[in-house]
Amino acid sequence: MQIFGVDIGGSGIKGAPVDLDRGELTEERYKVLTPHPATPDAVADGVKEVVGHFGWTGPVGITFPGVVTGGATIRTAANVDKAWIDTDARALLGDRLGGLPVTVLNDADAAGVAEMEFGAGRDRRGTVLMLTFGTGIGSALFIDGELVPNTELGHLELNGHDAEKRASTKAKEDQELTWEHWARRVTKYLAHVEMLFSPELFIIGGGVSRKADKFLPLIEGIKAEIVPAQLQNNAGIVGAAMRAAKSA
Repeated sequence: MQIFGVDIGGSGIKGAPVDLDRGELTEERYKVLTPHPATPDAVADGVKEVVGHFGWTGPVGITFPGVVTGGATIRTAANVDKAWIDTDARALLGDRLGGLPVTVLNDADAAGVAEMEFGAGRDRRGTVLMLTFGTGIGSALFIDGELVPNTELGHLELNGHDAEKRASTKAKEDQELTWEHWARRVTKYLAHVEMLFSPELFIIGGGVSRKADKFLPLIEGIKAEIVPAQLQNNAGIVGAAMRAAKSA
């Protein structure tokens, strides 16, 4: 079975059809840059371009980098335009896609759902935390395989700032941090999250997961197991498609 997944991020909007039996993209993903400002209409146009690139006409799962309630309403917009707040994203995106059935969920939740089914969290019980490092820091919390949605742990305070302002991949790039310096910040963040939730497993996702060998060995003093996401930066697309299939 194939369903289309779209992952809206702070820097890019990417998507592809997904084989839900294997948790893999069936074609090379197509990506456009996230518009700036990332208003609802502008982002919806980007989603339309991604879906239209494949001529897709079925259900579409779409991630959003913020809190999504009721599978539709946007409540936070830290890394996109604030005009998204209180927008019915399901209605907006469904209309822009010509009435296709649309399912919307938090981006990190989607990535976590995919990793728990097909990746590093497969068959893992207890408390598992998926953390995605990119423009911000997304989080997906699982208790015995069940998702606790919209946790948004990237906004925990770290040294007087939102954690993602200190320890996201964007912070590393903007501040030109070495891997060693950035790993120290990530370690402080993980220690704080571990103190609050005591997970058995951290799954580190986002684009930086492709370079896990450069920073994971530098992280010390964390009791939980720490592993890179196996689906890497495709996890959001896969998870979005999974949720769309469930809704359909």
